Amino acid sequence: MPNILSRTKDKIINMNKEFSSRLKELRTEQNLSFEKLSQLTKISRATLCRYENNQTDVNGENLITLAKFFHVSTDYLLGLED
Repeated sequence: MPNILSRTKDKIINMNKEFSSRLKELRTEQNLSFEKLSQLTKISRATLCRYENNQTDVNGENLITLAKFFHVSTDYLLGLED
C-alpha cells in the first residue's frame, strides 16, 4: 500500500511542477505580466505568482479559467497531455 501512495504523491507533485512550468510558458509567450494576466482572468496577482512558483495548488475554478484564457485544455496545463 505505501508504494501506491508514494507513486500517487509523486504524480501529484509532477502535475504541480508541470502546471507551474506551463503557466509560466504560456504567460511569457504572450508577453503578459502577472498584473495584466490578473486583470484579464480576475485571479489575484499573488495567486498567479504562487502558482508559477509552485507554492500552492491550483483550484478547479482557476484551472478552468486559465485553460479557457489560453485556449488549452486543463489536461495540457496539468501536464497530462502535450
